[in-house]
Amino acid sequence: MESQTKQCQNCQKDFIIEPDDFGFYEKIKVPPPTFCPECRLQRRLAWRNERALYKRKCGLCQKSIIAMYHESMPFPVYCRECWFGDGWDPTLYGKKYDFNRTFFEQYKEFSNTVPRLALWQRSSTNSDYSNMVGESKNVYLSSSVVKESENVFYSKSVDRSRDIVDCLNIINGSESLYENVEAQSNYNSQYLLLCRSCLDSYYSVDCINCSNCFLSYNLRNKKFCIRNQQYEKEDYFKKIEKLNLRSRASRDFLLEEFAEIKKKAIYRFGNITKCINVTGNNLLNVKNGKDCFEIYDVENAKYCYRAFNLKDCMDFDYGGWSELMYEYVTGSLNDYNVKFSYSAMESVRNADYTEFCRNCSNLFGCISLKNTENAILNIIYSKEEYEKLRTQIMEHMNSNPFIDKAGKVYRYGEFFPIEVSPWVYNETLSQEFFPITKEEAERNGYPWREPDVKNFEITIPTENILDNIDDVSEDILKDVLGCAHAGECAHQCNTAFRLTNYELVFYKKHNIPLPILCPNCRYYERFKVMPALKLWHRQCMCDKKHTHHEGRCEIEFETSYAPDRPEIVYCEKCYQQEVY
Repeated sequence: MESQTKQCQNCQKDFIIEPDDFGFYEKIKVPPPTFCPECRLQRRLAWRNERALYKRKCGLCQKSIIAMYHESMPFPVYCRECWFGDGWDPTLYGKKYDFNRTFFEQYKEFSNTVPRLALWQRSSTNSDYSNMVGESKNVYLSSSVVKESENVFYSKSVDRSRDIVDCLNIINGSESLYENVEAQSNYNSQYLLLCRSCLDSYYSVDCINCSNCFLSYNLRNKKFCIRNQQYEKEDYFKKIEKLNLRSRASRDFLLEEFAEIKKKAIYRFGNITKCINVTGNNLLNVKNGKDCFEIYDVENAKYCYRAFNLKDCMDFDYGGWSELMYEYVTGSLNDYNVKFSYSAMESVRNADYTEFCRNCSNLFGCISLKNTENAILNIIYSKEEYEKLRTQIMEHMNSNPFIDKAGKVYRYGEFFPIEVSPWVYNETLSQEFFPITKEEAERNGYPWREPDVKNFEITIPTENILDNIDDVSEDILKDVLGCAHAGECAHQCNTAFRLTNYELVFYKKHNIPLPILCPNCRYYERFKVMPALKLWHRQCMCDKKHTHHEGRCEIEFETSYAPDRPEIVYCEKCYQQEVY
């Protein structure tokens, strides 16, 4: 089959479906998409709320809990112990399919009755204030933390690492990090970007296998460097001591210089390591990955983001250890052939349109089931009845499609409409990656909610937060600190924040002055550093003389660094000749 150009029914732009795509759709028995890849991503991310957390009561045991669902949601919300326990039966919420109504209309009504898990957590310990955590412990106000990570505070996307504070995208056994972005196997370092296997380093960009490097960039196998200049060990530490890292005022000057360092550094067109036949950014150990971002240990993937240990997947975000997944978001483990779903938590096979199911197979439109087979809208059927009814529902979805408030048509093969999501648009990752105004949301029929009014009694205003960490005592743990943004930003600002004991000990141990922004505002500052989850066609920016060119390099490539960004972006050949 040849490539086909389609018009996205959401943004009206053209997109291409390749022959291999058609082969994948045929393999999993789904029709080609009617949304372009970017609009499909936006639609999926509207089903993932990481940072908007609320106090409420468990719908079963009535204890006070933290939940990712606002109290206005109509369905019950259970604490982890109740939801995973045997004190309730999700099949009691089952609904017979009505062929006089559209599937998504019925699904929304059904979903408004079924209990949900308060926070997405799987085998986690002491992490009651964190969402999207699996097989980890001591995680606080962080998300997407998995693979036996430990002591993770105010961070996102952390795998197999420990003692991590205010970081983003950390993997492969990193430890004792503060304000690192895109780190692999770093140790005891602060303010690093795109660095691997670095120790005791600060304010550096794209350094690999370095130790004791400061305000440096594009270094390899170096020690005791400041601003890319080599020093003797004793001289290096004398100069570092003079910088007074314990003071926030001193750090502010360093951050200004770090911003200039980022502009001086040379950026490879893509952060791609040990990969074959790939396009995208931040890829490690990937074979045959197209238009993918933040993935590793993956084979045969397309349009995937924040994924690992996958095979044969397309349009997949936030999960791993699974195969043959399509139009899926959040938290998989040993899943197979799951489509158009949010969180088949573990060991789910052959499922469509599911939420929060475990150890199940042959599901269609089910929520919160466990150890179940052949179920539709939480009613269990015989295998023969299930297969017959499933086929009838798919035919009905095609002949009687759901039409959303903006006029988009949803037949079988489309992910859940955004207006069916249990979260409002501005609570979700869609607002982070695809920000819109309240008016735009209303025009598209997307749910929206103004943030709840926060009435904190701030005991230490921003201007009174002590400058030097040495001057801070444990008494500050009783105080409420004012955020410098004071809610005057688009960052889900909490306006105020408190310190934890672990956090204060970490700051003192590593000579880090107290922050003056709340955790949400600090996260968005890091998030701004990241390139977009899309590719631009660009030409190498190198104008130096190399073996393959004189004057401006003519090599072109696909990169996630947009043309209006400040980074100096090189092709592979020029990058290698300049850096190595």
